[in-house]
Amino acid sequence: MSLVSRLAAVVHPRGPVVGRVARPLARFLELEAASGLMLLGATAIAVAWANSPWSSSYGHLLHLTALPLPGVELDVHGAVDDGLMALFFFVVGLEIRRELVAGELRDRRTAALPVIAALGGMVVPAMIYAAVNAGHPGARGWGIPMATDIAFAVGVVSLLGRRVPPALTVFLLTAAVVDDLGAIAVIAVFYTGSVQFVWLVAAVAGLLALWWIGRRGWWNPLFFAVLGALIWYATLRSGLHATLAGVALAMVVPRAGPEPVADRVEERWHPWTSYVVIPVFALANAGVALGGGVVGDALSSRVTWGVILGLVVGKTVGVSLSAALAIRTGVGRRPSGTSGLHLLGVGMVAGIGFTMSIFVTLLAFDTAELVDEAKIGVFGASILAAALGLTTLWLAGQRATPTSAEVGPGSPAST
Repeated sequence: MSLVSRLAAVVHPRGPVVGRVARPLARFLELEAASGLMLLGATAIAVAWANSPWSSSYGHLLHLTALPLPGVELDVHGAVDDGLMALFFFVVGLEIRRELVAGELRDRRTAALPVIAALGGMVVPAMIYAAVNAGHPGARGWGIPMATDIAFAVGVVSLLGRRVPPALTVFLLTAAVVDDLGAIAVIAVFYTGSVQFVWLVAAVAGLLALWWIGRRGWWNPLFFAVLGALIWYATLRSGLHATLAGVALAMVVPRAGPEPVADRVEERWHPWTSYVVIPVFALANAGVALGGGVVGDALSSRVTWGVILGLVVGKTVGVSLSAALAIRTGVGRRPSGTSGLHLLGVGMVAGIGFTMSIFVTLLAFDTAELVDEAKIGVFGASILAAALGLTTLWLAGQRATPTSAEVGPGSPAST
């Protein structure tokens, strides 16, 4: 049975809505799984380059001028983090919106479990990091271990194939989407500098114009792209992080009609963000020079250990314990075919923080030393979380009955 068919049985075992919900979800998961491999490759290249005899060319390339805009000049590094990542956040925003309107988050009872698990998986890691770094220079990085990397997490789970119940994969994706929404809110509220009111008004005015035009059923991709670029520029000049413009633009793409424009836009741009934007981001940001005692300094750093404990311990405890409490109290429903060990394994996998954790690192710290310590923590935590999660989910699959991983609600074996 294909991934599309298995997810169709989980999300909507009966009725024509399968084609509208399960298939887009399956495509999203498949893209993220493949993106994880490219992300891993780009990370390896960046680390190897930064530690090679040609390491100086790595830093030189990142500081070349890329976007000489009026009033602000972005080098290659800035163009990737402020420009390309805005496109990534645009696609993330479209996926969040689709989940709220037509996906798992549209139904309160179905959404309760992943939402509660995601909240626990954000709060506990932040608390652990804050406790480790209280009163120290790295205290501002409490948001770093809050995020889960969807591409890596889905890629790791996909390695186990049929040993992982499809409903558990849907649970992981939904929780990760909520996690992304939380990370966006944290960036907007806590990692934004002083705001320039005039530029902020200009950005909001542009968004309202796009929303008004979309409400009247008019859609022109070129017009949207041009005005969207101007909104991005106004957001950049306003003092808010420019990537927030991507999320805001996703909210005004029209969804009316039998084939929503927003779904078509997401389907077109998701491969670009998965296969180009995220690997380029990793290439530009994962290059940490490991020589000269850097690793030794990191291993004695509160920042590094705050990140590692937050992602590995905090995510595991926060996600799995919150999910278990929600199930026990009847607030949430256990994903079909899963056990407590499955939820524990997913909590461990959620500790793979990579892309968003590095992104928050760049916003939280302005010194190279703290940035490198946090990145090394993210690298180590992600590897450890992946290994622990894979092992636990494999054991959970071994203990499952022959049909439990294949049964979805309404399937013959479940009746």
